[in-house]
Amino acid sequence: MLVGYVRVSKSDMNLDRQVDALIEAGVNYRCIYQEKITGTIREREQLNKMLEELQQGETVIVSELSRLSRSTKDLFEIVEKIHTAGAQIKSLKESWLDTTTPQGKFMFTIFAGLSQFERDLLSERTKDGLKAAKARGRSGGRPSKRNEKGLTVRALYNNGVTIAEIVRQTELSRSTVNRIIRDIRSDTEPTDKANKEDCTL
Repeated sequence: MLVGYVRVSKSDMNLDRQVDALIEAGVNYRCIYQEKITGTIREREQLNKMLEELQQGETVIVSELSRLSRSTKDLFEIVEKIHTAGAQIKSLKESWLDTTTPQGKFMFTIFAGLSQFERDLLSERTKDGLKAAKARGRSGGRPSKRNEKGLTVRALYNNGVTIAEIVRQTELSRSTVNRIIRDIRSDTEPTDKANKEDCTL
């Protein structure tokens, strides 16, 4: 049996386009789980209900992967739960993701492996960044910069991680993250100037 999941981020947005696409793909309207909530929130009522009610042999259909999650990490965790239930998943937009076929399963395995590699690499860079920040004595200043999360924000930011992802990983408020980043930027000019003076013969 086919099961559908559709989502939009705001209450004033329309689900019809996604619903129509799933019905055209063969999903019964009564089997489509619908909700209006941002994809950055992992705990979603209808998503959790779908995962709990999934039966072996069923296939989850989505119009595109971003409907399941905006986070790569959460996306693969959701797909893993679908597979644990003995079900499969198919994306209408990302045609490579169709685990009902051997090719689709193979492609998903590759992308999951690349995602894990990316997370491991980011984790390693973050740890290196924390060590470097501590070694250079950059943990002074505001209390938020002295604690471990403040150093984590610095390390993530210096490795090019987006503010939204930093907020998600550290569980700090966006305003706190923005304040720490402003401090990082303000630290840059004096540090660069001092380095230039040190190099002057």
